[in-house]
Amino acid sequence: MTLNLLDWLIVAAAVLLVAGVAVFALRYVKNVSDFLAGGRSSGRYLICNAEGAASLGAITIVGTFEQLYNGGPAVGFWGMIATPVGLMVALTGFVIYRYRETRAMTMAELFEMRYSKRFRVFMGLLAFVSGVINFGIFPAVGARFIVSFCGFPEALAFGGLHVPTFAVVMAVMIGVTLLFVTLGGQLTAIVTDCIGGILSTVFFLVIVVVALWLVGLENIHEAITVRPAGQSFLDPFDTFRLQDFNMWFILIGVFIGVYSTMSWQGNQGFNASALNPHEARMGRILGQWRNYVRGAMLVILGLCAYVVMHHPDYATQAASIGSQVAEVGGGEMIQRQMTVPVALSHLLPMGIKGMFLAIVIFSIIATDTSYMHSWGSIFIQDVVLPFRKAHLSPEAHIRLLRWSIVGVALFVFCFSLLFRQTEYIFMYFAITGAIYIGGAGSVIIGGLYWSRGTTAAAWSAMIVGSGLSVAAIVLKQVNPAFPLNGAILGFLATLAAIGVYVAVSLATCRKPHNMEKLLRRGRYALAEDGTPLPEVAKPPRTWQTLIGIDGLFTRGDRLQSMVLFVWSMGWFAIFLGAVIWNMISRWSTETWWIYLLISGIILPLGIGVITTVWFGWGGIRDLGRLFRRLGKTGRDSDDDGEIVKNDSNL
Repeated sequence: MTLNLLDWLIVAAAVLLVAGVAVFALRYVKNVSDFLAGGRSSGRYLICNAEGAASLGAITIVGTFEQLYNGGPAVGFWGMIATPVGLMVALTGFVIYRYRETRAMTMAELFEMRYSKRFRVFMGLLAFVSGVINFGIFPAVGARFIVSFCGFPEALAFGGLHVPTFAVVMAVMIGVTLLFVTLGGQLTAIVTDCIGGILSTVFFLVIVVVALWLVGLENIHEAITVRPAGQSFLDPFDTFRLQDFNMWFILIGVFIGVYSTMSWQGNQGFNASALNPHEARMGRILGQWRNYVRGAMLVILGLCAYVVMHHPDYATQAASIGSQVAEVGGGEMIQRQMTVPVALSHLLPMGIKGMFLAIVIFSIIATDTSYMHSWGSIFIQDVVLPFRKAHLSPEAHIRLLRWSIVGVALFVFCFSLLFRQTEYIFMYFAITGAIYIGGAGSVIIGGLYWSRGTTAAAWSAMIVGSGLSVAAIVLKQVNPAFPLNGAILGFLATLAAIGVYVAVSLATCRKPHNMEKLLRRGRYALAEDGTPLPEVAKPPRTWQTLIGIDGLFTRGDRLQSMVLFVWSMGWFAIFLGAVIWNMISRWSTETWWIYLLISGIILPLGIGVITTVWFGWGGIRDLGRLFRRLGKTGRDSDDDGEIVKNDSNL
């Protein structure tokens, strides 16, 4: 075992703090709204910290290490092409604006309004199936991370039986997570994720600084400079022989990111938890800074691990690490996944290991609570309840949600125990996500933007998209050496779904859908009481409205948004300048090293110090405000997400 008493004391203190906050929050869980949406009382910093923690996950840490170890940081340069695309999606309100115009309470309700009730139930069931299969490997990856990092034996003896250690760790982590989420639902999830996220950011900064001090920038430079032609870790124009994690992987990700806008429902609890839409928007804006710093921290740690495995000064340690990795069970793919965790366990000193293990545990709890809650809730809300005629009492409703969450936990435990991983984690994400997203993007975008889209086309697109994705999963299980990876297979399934949706719509549309009625425009723009809405003068177009800043923004909000806009577009300008320059005259490897040093190490560390203090203070303040609001706010027992009045004839 590689951890000592100090490490375990750090882990225990951090976990007990989070558990204490969870227990304190339980007293505020009064109705279904609290369980499903955290009482809809969360401020921007609470949302930012909690959602950021939930989106990290031990599996994301391992997946990022996998991508970096095999593809290096250089290929990430091409990801900057997504900057204007992402800003355009935000500025135009792509999908989101029209979705809000329909006044649908959930995406499933929109499917019923635009297509049919049967299609709504089908989509809810498919989202659930896709989600739990995607979630299926999370517990195994997290448990194996802990086993490898801590140096636990591969198996434990129980009365003559040898049980895989990762299965025991997995059962413990699922049990702890299940206890949190079944008792308090989204409310306990969001407060524990916030505290865990704040502590993780502090720990990340300390760990990265120590790792850089131990390894040294000079050794990083030497290790990543020596690479075969076409597989550079520094020059993005010399990466075209990289397998899997290459420029095409990045570009496919950009396309899917736009196509799948509002499709994936794994964070649905956070979508409804904010105090109001503006706080939700500001939480996402602030989250851009947090994501930038967090991503850079993982890159730095991955580079340090790469140095330990490839620099001649660490040859002895690398041999020891290689021997330990070779003993990891589960096959070659699992051994590759565990290479960086094992390397970090050998590199990091006493106390720092405890901090890193605490981050891993927090990330497991945060992601697992979010996914258990989301998929369990979707199954009840969008699959079971539409068939019920009698309205459930709050107690019965919450009890049903809890049993559904328990069912999700049992499924993913069994799936993780039995499923054989043959793909890189991010490739697995791409193909399992495509089971739902592959067709859902067509259905959502076509339903909101094309009057000729039909119910038959929606069914066809989903059947083709999900069918091809399932076939691809089976294919990769039967033949792991199949030449196309999960990202490409998922992309092909998506293209097929788009083509089918368009073709079937053109073939079956007899009368265009009444989009004015669906979007509540023109003569259909009525208030809830049926009276016509007054004409509202459009605000004058200014450069601020063009970047999404409206009258709800305070002076501080405007400053934060403008700084983020200038920062993002500034880096995009640098990206374009670098591309043009290198098309004329290629930069040297040393120039690209300086670029990585500034953009990937120095700036993220500086911003990380600022955001750690800023978001930490804001998150603690918002937690206090959350509890005060919930203590004063009255409870509406009918606020449970069930649709009492539904315009299904739209």
